[in-house]
Amino acid sequence: MEAITVKGMEQKAPVLTERQRNIRIWKRGIPLYLMLFPGLLYFIVFKYIPMAGIVIAFQQFDPFDGFLKSDWVGLDNFRRLFAEQDFLRLFSNTLLLSCLNLVLFFPAPIVLALLLNEARLVLFRKFIQTIVYVPHFLSWVIVVSLTILLFSVQEGGINKMLVNWGFSPLELLTDSQYFRWVYVSQSIWKEAGWSAVIFFAALASIDPTLYEAAVVDGASRWRQLWHITLPGLRTTIVILFILRVGYLMDTSFEHILLMQNPTNLQISDVFDTYVYRMGIVQGDFSYTTTVGLFKSVIGLSLILFVNRVAKKFGEEGVY
Repeated sequence: MEAITVKGMEQKAPVLTERQRNIRIWKRGIPLYLMLFPGLLYFIVFKYIPMAGIVIAFQQFDPFDGFLKSDWVGLDNFRRLFAEQDFLRLFSNTLLLSCLNLVLFFPAPIVLALLLNEARLVLFRKFIQTIVYVPHFLSWVIVVSLTILLFSVQEGGINKMLVNWGFSPLELLTDSQYFRWVYVSQSIWKEAGWSAVIFFAALASIDPTLYEAAVVDGASRWRQLWHITLPGLRTTIVILFILRVGYLMDTSFEHILLMQNPTNLQISDVFDTYVYRMGIVQGDFSYTTTVGLFKSVIGLSLILFVNRVAKKFGEEGVY
């Protein structure tokens, strides 16, 4: 044991047991645990405790009988779901909208962050960041209302201008072939700026000396982007992509419900709107819980698969 001299006297450092060391470490982390508690409480109350309700997917649930007295039906609700004549249509609509969002929306924040990162005028960059953040704070009700005000066939401002100029009006809200593109465009306009925040943070963590060394070596801006910026973002991109794939069977319920009308119902009807009709409107809670469980199983399977693929390519993954 190393001797410690204090005012001419020799003292030996106290030997702590493993239990004492653990207690000391725990006490040192108390402020962090207190900061973690509200978020942890949110997930426990609103995410984990409600999972007990999954049991009604295997019952013919009656709210008056409760969980304990409702009749068990086993996998009958799953058989009903897969035998439903609208199942394939709902599945394909949900998958197409989610894939379009994944292919078109997911890269948008990355591109936006890269473009603004290349801007040399700090005031200009901050001004554009503020402008693209604003739509995130608008509700889908406002976004859809603005779309209707602009593109309604009869009263839309843009369509009125087109008619005055001798052109045919754009039937974006009444022609079903435009629904998916309008849906994705609205999502990009509303959320791309806010989603870019995490990529701005990742860009700020890249060592600036790497760029200085690249300039000395004669690297162009494109080479710096390709060999420094993108590798610096790679881990963030992979993790967010894995998490996003887990939501492949989820769509923005409020967004789609507001955009739905009789002319586009055939391609806009997805699992989320189906659950609303069958569960909230018609009160078939067991069946709609089955639909939700089916979506969750697919989402979990996709996360596990994509995470494993990412690790095979040398990435960290989410676990």
